Amino acid sequence: MDYVMAFMVGGAFCAIAQLVMDIGKFSQMHVMCLLVAAGVVLGIGGIYDQLIAVAGAGAVLPISGFGYFLAKGVLAQNEANGWLAIGSGMFQFTGAILSFAIVLSFFTALLCKPKG
Repeated sequence: MDYVMAFMVGGAFCAIAQLVMDIGKFSQMHVMCLLVAAGVVLGIGGIYDQLIAVAGAGAVLPISGFGYFLAKGVLAQNEANGWLAIGSGMFQFTGAILSFAIVLSFFTALLCKPKG
């Protein structure tokens, strides 16, 4: 049942994003920014925690999960050191994600021989 819920929630995120692009005529970059901002807002409101409890990876893997982890880092740093240290808190949970994406992109570019 966990796999079904992860698939349904992750698919719902993707379906909503596709509808926004098709109906609203937004570009992919606009939709990506909208999903990250939605993850931040839902993370600050505590709603995304409940969504992760239900869907697991289906809620964490879409780009909105990145926004959630940004908000989670800011809130954790705020509780520990106050608002002056939130800049470092943003990357507390997302540093590994960004590092992985950069390294994977580098090796993919080496293997695939990009044209541009």
